[in-house]
Parts: sequence; C-alpha cells; structure tokens
Amino acid sequence: MYRHQLNAHKRARRLLPLRMGLALWSMVGLLGCASAVSGPADEQAANASSPRAAEALVLSKINAAIGEAPCQNDDQCRTIGLGATACGGPAAWQPWSTQTNGQGETLKALTEQYARLQRQRQSQDGMVSTCRYIQNPGAQCQLQRCVLKKASDSAS
Repeated sequence: MYRHQLNAHKRARRLLPLRMGLALWSMVGLLGCASAVSGPADEQAANASSPRAAEALVLSKINAAIGEAPCQNDDQCRTIGLGATACGGPAAWQPWSTQTNGQGETLKALTEQYARLQRQRQSQDGMVSTCRYIQNPGAQCQLQRCVLKKASDSAS
C-alpha cells in the first residue's frame, strides 16, 4: 500500500467509533420524536418487536431520565456507561446531573438493563469487537449543563 492509502486507512479506523456513536445518537434523536409509551421499562422492552427495538426503548427512557442534565457546579455532574461492547465495558459514556436524578438509582437500573439487552443481542448475533476500552472522560458543568469532559480538559 502507498503511504497516503495507509494513512487514510488508519484515519478511517480511528473514526469508526465516532461514526458508530453518531449513528447511535441519530437513532436516539429519531426515537425521541416518537410518542412516549407509558409503563415499566422491563415490560415494554420485553414486548418490543425486536432486540434493537427493545434497546431503543430503554435508551429513550435513559435519555428522558437524564433530560438536559442541568447543573450549577461540577459537583452535580456525573457520568454513566451506556451499552456494552462485545469484549465488555460500556460502548459510550453519558453525562447526567444529580440535580435531577439524585443518586441515580433509576438511571443505573435503566443503563444496566440497556447493557444487558446489548450483550444478549451481541451474543445471539455472534458479534465481536476491537476490545478497545472506552475510558470514562468524566463530566463537568458548562453553561449550566453537565457535559463530557474533552481529552484536553481531563489533562488539566
């Protein structure tokens, strides 16, 4: 391979997790436009027509619980792992606020359910991954909203 082809291939591999995350959040955005369904999350997920539909339903409940993650200071901001990779560990991290979620018991239960659904689907589909651990970036209060820290913020 020529050097420029090799560099393009490396860049594409590095951007793959970002593209997958963007696709996931796009799907979440579309689901957020759908009308809300009432009832316990476990029951609704069990009645979903497919594993992906069950995951999407639980993810929409997670996003509803997090809301806009309002904050007054960094102490109110936390992160929680979302989903599961085939090798273990979360597929992504999401900031949330203790101002609206207290200690986050409901949120933790929902994220555990979401990870369990993803692990089941991955097992059924025989999925594998790069086994790359996604480090918790931490969260901070920015413009009165909890946001994930950027790599440059974490270093300081």
